[in-house]
Amino acid sequence: MSHETLQRLRQNITSVYMGNSTAVDRLLVCLLARGHILIEDVPGVGKTVLANTLARSLQGSFARIQCTPDLLPSDITGVTIFDRDSQDFQFKPGPVFNNIIVADEINRTTPRTQSALLEAMNEESVSVDGTTHELPKPFLVIATQNPYEFEGTYVLPENQLDRFLMRFGLGYPAPSDEAQIVLNQPSRSQLKTLDTVIDASEVVRLQEQVDAVRIDVSLVDYILKLVTATREHDDLLIGISPRGSIALSQAARATAVLGGRDYCIPEDIVMNVLPVCAHRIISKTAMHDGDTMTTRRIMQQVLETVPSPA
Repeated sequence: MSHETLQRLRQNITSVYMGNSTAVDRLLVCLLARGHILIEDVPGVGKTVLANTLARSLQGSFARIQCTPDLLPSDITGVTIFDRDSQDFQFKPGPVFNNIIVADEINRTTPRTQSALLEAMNEESVSVDGTTHELPKPFLVIATQNPYEFEGTYVLPENQLDRFLMRFGLGYPAPSDEAQIVLNQPSRSQLKTLDTVIDASEVVRLQEQVDAVRIDVSLVDYILKLVTATREHDDLLIGISPRGSIALSQAARATAVLGGRDYCIPEDIVMNVLPVCAHRIISKTAMHDGDTMTTRRIMQQVLETVPSPA
């Protein structure tokens, strides 16, 4: 039943987002694995459309944050104000208190504001004036950003990039898909009338199924060999941390559920290595956030060097 539900959700998304089908699967994997997503690509390829389509397909609360240089942390988390009627201080929650958050162009806001959002992603709670407020479940942040070389952007440091389960781009759509986009403009027409196909409680149930997926000892050993290879690689300053190992195993489990299985196979790991791991390593030659080509090349090299279980 869960497989059919996920297929309906996938079809609902692809009815509006007519682009990279692999990106849709990665989006669903992150939702199932309780992981957050960073979509990086040039403007106009459908980053926000993809995020909005998932949000509208879920019967839960949704908020979109347009990140700008003047955005303050309190604009995201909320503030405590004095109520003159009750003569007491009351907390007014910010947009982060929703099930699905779309943080558009996250690298256009300042590091201070970025940190406020990423802290909420990591802790699944927000502390304001000494009081901790729990965030709703499920809680998913879909952040988009333009490439680092665009003007007016603030680079996300590596320790904050590590909070995202996956980082990937969309690329340009195929000519046949782009023709349909030009003719039908689904993001303008179909997105407004898109039906919800799954509610928040069902998403939580599917996430619990992911936790129960079996992963063989040989596959755990394969993950450890991959991360060890990055730690010992001559071209890398920093390899994959234990958090990265956990993220890769969780993404593999979620991929199994998306495929209708309660056990992992080697392909579940292989297909997630680049989007889960490439942004968690730092090369010696180019130490900045925008160096995605080098880290992906090294990660691909590691993937081809370490043999996978039969």
